[in-house]
Amino acid sequence: MGKLDGKTAVVTGGSSGIGLATAKLLADEGAYVFITGRRATELAKAAAEIGANVTTVQGDISDLDDLDRLWARVREERGSVDVIVANAAHAGIATLAETTPEQFDAVFDTNARGTFFTVQKALPLLNEAGSVVLISSTAHLIGASPYTAYSASKAAVRSFARSWADELKERGVRVNSVSPGPTDTPIIEAMHETQEGADAMREDFRQALPMARLGRPEEVAAAVLFLASDDSSFTTGADLVVDGGQTQL
Repeated sequence: MGKLDGKTAVVTGGSSGIGLATAKLLADEGAYVFITGRRATELAKAAAEIGANVTTVQGDISDLDDLDRLWARVREERGSVDVIVANAAHAGIATLAETTPEQFDAVFDTNARGTFFTVQKALPLLNEAGSVVLISSTAHLIGASPYTAYSASKAAVRSFARSWADELKERGVRVNSVSPGPTDTPIIEAMHETQEGADAMREDFRQALPMARLGRPEEVAAAVLFLASDDSSFTTGADLVVDGGQTQL
C-alpha cells in the first residue's frame, strides 16, 4: 500500500531533475501524476520513465493561459487535486551589476509569479486536507553574488509557504517548502555554454559542501514525499532544507 494511494498530484517542471524524480516517487506511492514542462520531447521521455498513471501537459508556468490549460486538464481527467508540487523554475547566473531587466523578469516571471499563479489557479480544485509543496532553494538562506535575482525569487517562494499555510489552514491544506542545496541535475548544463563549465561548477559545489558531494534528485524527492503525505500531518509553513549541510555546518 502506497502513501498516496488514490491521490492526484501535479508536479510542475516534471520532465527532468528534481521534478521528474519527485513525479516518479509520487507515482510509485500510488498517486496519479500530472507533469508539466516546456518541451514535448522531454515530457514524453519523462512519461515513459514514470510508466503508468501519468498525464503530461506541455506548458510554461509563466504563461497564465498555459496554467489555465493545465488545471482544465486536471479537472477533466481527475476532477480535483490532492498534492501540488510547484517545482518549475528558471535559473540565472548574474551579479547585481550584470543583471539585465530581461534576465530579472525571466527569473521572477517563472519562480515568483509563475509559482504564485500555479497555486492560485488550483484553489477551486484543491481538496480539503491537501498538501502544497513549494520548491525553494538554499539560495534564499545565503548570500551568493552571482545569484542575486534567483536568490530573491526563491526567498519569495519561501515566503509564499508561510502566508499560504495561514490562509489555507481552515481548509486543512498544509503548505510547506523544500530548499535543496546544490543538486546534480541537468539544470547545471543549462546554466553553462560548455560541459567544462558545468563540470567546474559541480566541482566547486563538491568542495564547498560538508558532505563533499552534490545531492541526488531522489534525495530531494524523498523530502517532498514526506511533506506531501500524512507522514507530515502536523507540519505546515515549514521549510525542509536538503543541502548536505551547506547552511547548517
